[in-house]
Amino acid sequence: MTGSERTDGRRTPVPTQRFARAAQAATTPATERRAILADPGFGRHFTDHMARARWSPEEGWHGAEVCGLRPYELHPGTAVLHYAQEIFEGLKAYRQPDGGVALFRPELNAARFVRSARRLALPELPPELFVESVAELVRADAAWVPDPATDASLYLRPYMFAAEAFLGVRPAQNVEYGVVASPAGPYFSAGSAGITLWIDREHTRAARGGTGSAKCGGNYAASLLPQALAKQHGCDQVLHTIDVSGETFVDESGTMNLFIVTRDAELVTPSLGTILPGVTRDTVLALAEAHQLQAVERPVPLEELVGRIDDGTIVEVFASGTAAVITSVTALRGPGTRVAVASGKPGRRTAELRRHITDLQFGRRPDDRGWSYPVLDRLGADSGEPS
Repeated sequence: MTGSERTDGRRTPVPTQRFARAAQAATTPATERRAILADPGFGRHFTDHMARARWSPEEGWHGAEVCGLRPYELHPGTAVLHYAQEIFEGLKAYRQPDGGVALFRPELNAARFVRSARRLALPELPPELFVESVAELVRADAAWVPDPATDASLYLRPYMFAAEAFLGVRPAQNVEYGVVASPAGPYFSAGSAGITLWIDREHTRAARGGTGSAKCGGNYAASLLPQALAKQHGCDQVLHTIDVSGETFVDESGTMNLFIVTRDAELVTPSLGTILPGVTRDTVLALAEAHQLQAVERPVPLEELVGRIDDGTIVEVFASGTAAVITSVTALRGPGTRVAVASGKPGRRTAELRRHITDLQFGRRPDDRGWSYPVLDRLGADSGEPS
């Protein structure tokens, strides 16, 4: 058996079968699909197809296909139900001005998927197979990619889970990989008005050496209670913090990375380690210089964040993520804390960065960095990318 050597000694065989193009017809009537696309919400509707592949030590990755969307049938003893051995990703397909469709920096999602798999002792899916599976699903369900007039897009969710029926604490010997797609509108109903964060000092999202930098469901399950508490206090999202040697530091903002813009034009974001290395985070850092900002990655004490908002030396705060793109943070609340960021309205640089990124994603701005990955051309045919 040939393949690449893993850090845990297991081998991931080179795939011998690539994702076959779907032959199944769409099952959603065109009139129903158009009604959904007019108001897609987020994560409420799914397209007609899915991508699938399976892994075992004997066969490696096999059974790659794009097929009709269908449920899984799982044994009650399936390992993922008991030991949460699973990971996922999130990226989007964007309708271009000429009617074509493109992904945005999918190779970063593919690389992060490999790192997450390694941390959860799952087989590593080759990045080229990851990108192909996503692209083939988009081609099969191209009619589901929304019109870009409202900045809606097609959200793509690749995932992998332990599918072996076995009650024992060890890496699974049978694994399922899949991709589903869902048309998506704005993640926050507040839109461009900004959001308020609830400072959570009690519940730790992740610890050093844990799974905080992996995109796995357990991290998000642990965030649900703090998020519910944030809602109870009238806030839109939670601001996770982490205690290091008795000092409280800023971690993540719910499902997003956090950024700070200072009066002297620094763009500060918490260092990686316990937080997810977001694709949008990386994009913001890469674009900082073009917006006359000096990018700084460092630990951010909570006391500094609150104090500098209060004294006016922090002039903007925003959160970044695939779902929300860039969302302005206009206020922070917490036990004994209640501060508005500057005027309490979205800041200029936040708006400019958001517009820069969305213009790149939707093809409204020249792609001088090679970040756009064409999937379909303006006629709806293949773009010529290798598949």
